[in-house]
Amino acid sequence: MSKAVKFYEFGNPEVLKIEEEALREPQTGEVRIQVQALGLNRAEVLYRTNTYTEQARFPSRIGYEAAGVIDVIGKGVTNFQVGDRVSTIPGFSLNQYGVAGDTAVVPATHVAKYPDQFSPEEGTSIWMQYLTAYGALVEFGKLKQGDVVAITAASSSVGLAAIQLVNDAGGTSIAITRKDNKRSGLLKAGAQHVIVTDQEDMIEQVNAITDGEGATIVFDSVSGPYLEKLADIVAPEGLILEYGWLAEGTPVFPVVPAIVKGFQVQGFHLGYHVIAHPERLQAGIHYINSRLQSGIFRPLIAEKRFTLDQIVDAYRYMESNEQLGKIVVTV
Repeated sequence: MSKAVKFYEFGNPEVLKIEEEALREPQTGEVRIQVQALGLNRAEVLYRTNTYTEQARFPSRIGYEAAGVIDVIGKGVTNFQVGDRVSTIPGFSLNQYGVAGDTAVVPATHVAKYPDQFSPEEGTSIWMQYLTAYGALVEFGKLKQGDVVAITAASSSVGLAAIQLVNDAGGTSIAITRKDNKRSGLLKAGAQHVIVTDQEDMIEQVNAITDGEGATIVFDSVSGPYLEKLADIVAPEGLILEYGWLAEGTPVFPVVPAIVKGFQVQGFHLGYHVIAHPERLQAGIHYINSRLQSGIFRPLIAEKRFTLDQIVDAYRYMESNEQLGKIVVTV
């Protein structure tokens, strides 16, 4: 038997239950992982509240990110072996493959090895955030030396990964956050500039940092009505990369600023734009692993830790927006 986190109705974190279920055997092209750590992400909150791109079929498992050790390999899997330390790459169906529990069966195409010097807690904090930042900024944004990148929701795991990518490329990282209590943490994490929108005017601050030129790239997960404000901070012929929709409300496309300034707005989805393309995925894994090995990249984990039996508390904490970095659950 194994433990799995499931839910039977949409709602707040309290709908999540830990249940015993029969141990699953991997089918062709799949592997089974003895899970050591889980990473939480916002997509799971959307999934649990019926606002995600995939609708849950009850009872549904949940969870995109896990790290552990492969204990069984399905037919046709040749690039992994029993005993490999791996972590999962999001992009699979949560209905079919939710990983929250003490074992997880996933497609072999959606796992990757991570450097030996990293703990399982760090291992589960790699692929979603770094591949999202890599795919959006490097593959689509063509990030280069000298670029000024404004990063909204900068205290999230993706935002923190983006700071590291921008700095590594020789760009200027501007971290945008709502709360002043995250300023020092963002600076310590490598942000070259931090703008606290509860206290500072974002447009004035970006203009001051860039001498009125604006950000060449805006990396945004907030969207909604906020998109109109981002049109005021992006540089002429710049790029707004949208990879999330944390804000309530329908986005209003800033037609006039887009015409006058000639900027582009590009949507980005990790599954569609990277994971569905094996050559992009492998390039991203190599890009990230090489920088993890050399110490250029290091995932930042939220200070508050949880165990599997505290999974409800862990999601409550995520929805409080108090964390800086990846929320991790040890198993």
